[in-house]
Amino acid sequence: MTVVNAAYLKSDHRSSSRLKQLGLFCAASLSSLCVAAGSAQAAAGPADVDGQRIINADKEPGNWMSTGRTYDEQRFSPLTQITSDNVGKLGLAWQYKLDFDRGVEATPIVVDGVMYTTGAFAVVYALDGATGKLLWKFDPKEDRAKSGQFCCDAVNRGVAVWKGRVYVGTNDGRLIAIDAKTGQSVWDVDTIADHDRSYAISGAPRIVHGKVIIGNGGAEYGVRGYVTAYDADSGKQAWRFYTVPGDPDKPQETPELQMAVKTWTGKAWFEQGGGGTAWDSMAYDPDLNLLYIGTGNASMWNYKLRSEAKGDNLFLSSIVAINPDTGKYVWHYQTTPGDAWDMTATQHMILADLNINGQPRKVIMQAPKNGFFYVLDRATGKFISAEKYAPVNWASKIDPKTGRPVFTGDASYWEKKGPVLVRPGFWGGHDWQPMSYNPATGLVYIPKHVFAVEYEDTPDYKYIQHKRNFYQLGVGAAAMKDDPADMEKWAKSWTGALLAWDPVHQKKVWEVPYTTIFNGGTLSTAGNLVFEGTADGRVVAYNAKDGSKLWQSPAQSGVIAAPVTYEANGAQYVTFMVGWGGAFPTFAGGASLRAGVKPWAQVLTYKLGGTAELAKAEYKVLQTPEPPARAGTPEDIAMGKDAFNGHCSQCHGINAVSGGVVPDLRRLSAAQHQMFPMIVQGAYQSLGMPSYKGVLTETQIGQIHDYLIKRAYDLQDELKNGHSIAD
Repeated sequence: MTVVNAAYLKSDHRSSSRLKQLGLFCAASLSSLCVAAGSAQAAAGPADVDGQRIINADKEPGNWMSTGRTYDEQRFSPLTQITSDNVGKLGLAWQYKLDFDRGVEATPIVVDGVMYTTGAFAVVYALDGATGKLLWKFDPKEDRAKSGQFCCDAVNRGVAVWKGRVYVGTNDGRLIAIDAKTGQSVWDVDTIADHDRSYAISGAPRIVHGKVIIGNGGAEYGVRGYVTAYDADSGKQAWRFYTVPGDPDKPQETPELQMAVKTWTGKAWFEQGGGGTAWDSMAYDPDLNLLYIGTGNASMWNYKLRSEAKGDNLFLSSIVAINPDTGKYVWHYQTTPGDAWDMTATQHMILADLNINGQPRKVIMQAPKNGFFYVLDRATGKFISAEKYAPVNWASKIDPKTGRPVFTGDASYWEKKGPVLVRPGFWGGHDWQPMSYNPATGLVYIPKHVFAVEYEDTPDYKYIQHKRNFYQLGVGAAAMKDDPADMEKWAKSWTGALLAWDPVHQKKVWEVPYTTIFNGGTLSTAGNLVFEGTADGRVVAYNAKDGSKLWQSPAQSGVIAAPVTYEANGAQYVTFMVGWGGAFPTFAGGASLRAGVKPWAQVLTYKLGGTAELAKAEYKVLQTPEPPARAGTPEDIAMGKDAFNGHCSQCHGINAVSGGVVPDLRRLSAAQHQMFPMIVQGAYQSLGMPSYKGVLTETQIGQIHDYLIKRAYDLQDELKNGHSIAD
């Protein structure tokens, strides 16, 4: 479905800077040439972006034409109208309310005065960059009944634009091309290789040489990872690169997979899917013609149950360089060999030219989940350096000769009985929230996590051939008790920071602490500024050199996306995508409540002297209905808790404590309690609650219900005694 502002169809919305360039050209040219040039520009229409424009992005700094602004993904803007001297004069220019109050993770694209961005369920918005006026809206109509088949809320990290089209991936696994002028679908392709597995897309596409490149998620649910390129004009598949091997009893698709399969043991991993999904970050070097992709965790985290605790398990948790024209492998570097903790290398990658030991080096930089900041040679993948940027106990260091971690054994839960504390845990020292690099300061600005959880071996585990469950991890992770004091203990230990990191000398320069993890991505500018939104509901500007806070404004909700800056009608703007959600509030609901925010999704845009008034947020009021009579034996309730955390916690929170993004199941109404089995079996599919018919037995559904009734009484007691962190 598309909603279009008719006035937009009459305008190409070229930026003032490009019009000025055109005017200068015309003043120095024959009038006939001027008419021809002007006609060509007008005919091009909106989103007229190609590879050369992205490569030459610094010549038009008022635009933000790719998700990292440039192919090198530095997320640095040369604009200088807003500086550390005048940023205190920033005011709201405009705001736009998004349709769904769920997690907002998109990086907007801004081309010639028009912003293209997404909200939850991959709804695409085209907005006037100067006023926030809606030009058109495209709803891909995701199959929300599949929402239980993928991780981490109904989020989308944004679009790509190319030659008059806007491209978006959807959580139900489609890639869609949209006409940038009309907002109408041009083509819509299914990217899923195996519909018996739980594939999804949340990442933003990249476009290189006319090919739209997209990965997928789903490793927690048992899939085989891959990256695919599609022709931007037709949607026809150009190539597919698998990130882990296929059936070990059959020939592999490529020579590199034939090499990789030797690093896996047994066949259990193949039944489990393998994993290694490339669900987020990519970068591109046009001089080397190399596309860099980051890969993720295995479908089963437990190294022993997956691969008999043997081998590196390539290409899990790796940076892989491939040829974007052919999809052919060039080199790889594995950050966490044999990854057993979900320490993905899907995190943001940045390309830069650094002077290291007196020598210029073309590098790729990454702060993956595992807690080490890596600097590699981007032509060869050769290791240069790595140091801890966050608390780490699984490895003591990265060996400078081999580039491999020196394992401590402290985190090898599959070799031990009982829970094992691992630092960092599965959300890492840094997750998907983008970092940025400022060439003027030489610093990388990282949304850092201080995060640890307990893992526990499950030796009797058997793989379950079903979608929609977390049992496929093969471990007991973050095993919180129902006791709110225990949840609060964990929550207080999970803190965050904005970290300014020197990648040459591999050391911290400054740091700003935050109450909790999952603060927003960063933007750095030539105005000596770093912008970041926070989990506790603020948008902030810091001095890029020393970290001093120079400006902040309320955002009314948690901010997890990365901001952008651009120019329209001669003014510089800074935009934040606002909306609490994603993995932290949905899965670790109790811990996320420390941020003190509620879902309220909107676009907030600021400029110097902005005078718009922030509209009041209209939050949902929580009710606490009287639960039905207690039911279920202690054994049934214990089984219900286990089934709930295995099947339901990814949306409704560990131990049924919601972070407020989706309903808190301790607060079911009398009618919902009465029809609970029907809800679980599909009665609410149109509302986004998937059906578990054929996945959960009637006995399991009853046990889950028994557990939720018990938790409803727990909540009443907590509220009565003032011990709840729920409100």
